Amino acid sequence: MAQLLTVPTPPPPVSTRPVPSRKRRRRARETLTAYAFVAPSLFGVVAFLLLPVLIVAVLSLFDWKLLATPEFVGLANYERLFADGGIGHSLLVTVAYVVLTIPVQTALALLLALLLNQRVRGVKIFRAMFVLPWMATPVVMGLVWGWIFDPANGAVNSFLAIFGIEGPSWLSSPSLALPAVAATQVWQFAGYNMLFFLAGLQTIPKDFYEAATLDGASPVRQFFAITLPLLRPTLFFVLVTNVIGSFQVFDTVFVMTNGGPGNSTEVINYTIYQTAFRQFEFGYASAIAMVLFLIILAVTMAQVRYFNRTTTYDLT
Repeated sequence: MAQLLTVPTPPPPVSTRPVPSRKRRRRARETLTAYAFVAPSLFGVVAFLLLPVLIVAVLSLFDWKLLATPEFVGLANYERLFADGGIGHSLLVTVAYVVLTIPVQTALALLLALLLNQRVRGVKIFRAMFVLPWMATPVVMGLVWGWIFDPANGAVNSFLAIFGIEGPSWLSSPSLALPAVAATQVWQFAGYNMLFFLAGLQTIPKDFYEAATLDGASPVRQFFAITLPLLRPTLFFVLVTNVIGSFQVFDTVFVMTNGGPGNSTEVINYTIYQTAFRQFEFGYASAIAMVLFLIILAVTMAQVRYFNRTTTYDLT
C-alpha cells in the first residue's frame, strides 16, 4: 500500500538585494521633515519647561539673597519648608481654590456647550459672547470683578438691593473672599472650556442619537449613555489643563485681594512671590516652587492614569 508523504513547504527566499538608494533617500527626507516639524515644539519644551525646572531645582539648594553670593545649603530649604506652618496654610487655600473652581467651571462649560450645540438662529453670536471673557487678561478681569464685588457701588450688591437684601463686603470677608475670587475664574474660563466640549459634541455621530430615540431613550438617558462616555477624551483634556491652571493662580488673587483679608486668599503662588520678590529669599522660594511642581505633577499623573484606564480611544 502506497504511503502518502507530506513534503514541507520551503520558506520563501529572503531577498538579499539592497534597498534602492532612491527609497533610502526618500526615507531620510521624510525623517528630516518630521524632525523639522517637531523641532519648534521640542525647543519650546526644553527652553520654557525643562530648563526652568532644572534651574529652580538647583536654586532650591542654595541660600540666595539676590545681592549676596549664593551659598550651598543642601536640603536645608526643604527642611525649613516642611516646618513652616504658613506653607501648609497656603497649600490648603490653593486646594480649596481648586475644589471651588474646577467642578463648577467644568459643569458650566459642559452645560453651555450642550445649549449652544443646537441649530438655532444667532447661536454663533452667543458662542462668541461666552468666549470674550477668556480673551481679557486675568489682571483686567480682577480689576473689573473688584468693582463688581464692591460693597458700596458694586453690581452684585446693587442687584441684591433691588430685593431688599444688604450685600456683604465680599472681598473683605475671610469666608467670602476666596469664593469671590474663584467666581471670577469660573466666569472667565467657562466659555473657553465650552469651546472644547462643543468641538467634542460635534464629533459624535448623529446616528447614535437617532437610534436611541427610536428605542425610546429620553434625552437624559442619551446624555449619560452616549454623550458623556464619548466626551471622556475631551473631559480628560479640560480637567487636566484646568487643574494645572488653578494650582498656578496668581494674577487674580494679587489684583483682587492681595492675599487678604488676613491670609485667607494667600495661595501658594502668592507665597512664592512674597518670598522671592519682597523677602528676597530666592533659594527658599525655589524650594516652595519645586514642591508645587511635584504636587501638580502627581495630580496630573493620577488623572492621566485614571482616564487611560477608563477611556477607549478610537484611532481609526
